[in-house]
Amino acid sequence: MNKDGSKRKAGISLKERNKGLLMVCLGASMWGGSGVAGQYLLQDCGFSTEWLVVSRMLLAGVIFLAADICLYKENIFCVWTDRKDAKEILLFSILGMLAVQYTYFACIKEGNAAAAAVLQYLMPIIIVGYTAITVRRFPQYLEILCAAMAVGGTILLVTHGSLDSLAISPLALFWGLASAVAAAFYTMQPKRLIRKWRPTLVVGWGMLLGGLALSGICPPWQFSGSWNDMAELIYAYIIVFGTVVAFGCYLGSIKYIQPAEAGMLGSLEPLAAIIFSMMFLGASFGLMDVLGTALILGTVFLLARRKDG
Repeated sequence: MNKDGSKRKAGISLKERNKGLLMVCLGASMWGGSGVAGQYLLQDCGFSTEWLVVSRMLLAGVIFLAADICLYKENIFCVWTDRKDAKEILLFSILGMLAVQYTYFACIKEGNAAAAAVLQYLMPIIIVGYTAITVRRFPQYLEILCAAMAVGGTILLVTHGSLDSLAISPLALFWGLASAVAAAFYTMQPKRLIRKWRPTLVVGWGMLLGGLALSGICPPWQFSGSWNDMAELIYAYIIVFGTVVAFGCYLGSIKYIQPAEAGMLGSLEPLAAIIFSMMFLGASFGLMDVLGTALILGTVFLLARRKDG
């Protein structure tokens, strides 16, 4: 607490903190729609996981870097002038951006979007646990409570309280757990880079380089699947809103809030998936959905009111 009594930490004002909270919630909501859209393309249209990921990353990377040039009028190659920055960008591209997207969509392909959401949002536990180990302190009560609420709310939303509905293959389980680890890495690792540079630049290079790395295995011109008007519309949504806007908001929020908070608030994703399913797939919204929603929104409320920001 500073002398003026305001909620600040490391020079971040309350207004900036609230901006970060809004950004991560918006990004997570768009991801919710992206997961449902991805399941349609992968399972109903026969898209391959590799092609969806590689095309998504290459297009989004170009869009991010072009936006950076337009917004900041600066050299996009400046991040490569520092060896440490260059190394971190490469790690973020492969172990963060590429890993989290491929593992998530691979889990959807082998299982379903609900299972992928549950498994990926073991991420808050990974982040809080890793942070506690590295700084050699036991997690704070609020961190433990919020992590439990986020994970519990996610499970209720996507299982309706019955773990039997998570009957997925061992391969889907593997990809889901790998997705949680990758998501934790890409949430924590680029924090220094984003604060030093800017979200559009870091995410743009992460997307582009990750896509180029996967291109060696799956060239983007080798497409398999079927196109129709709905597939085109859904694919456009995934690229623009489910990738460019969502990643920009989520990773940009780390400039204002802690990675552990971003990871936990990212659990708004399954809530958005439920709403999209109701709107477009006619899914019902029952008691367990209400309870899950209350737990997740309670996490947002608690973190927004945390005094140490």
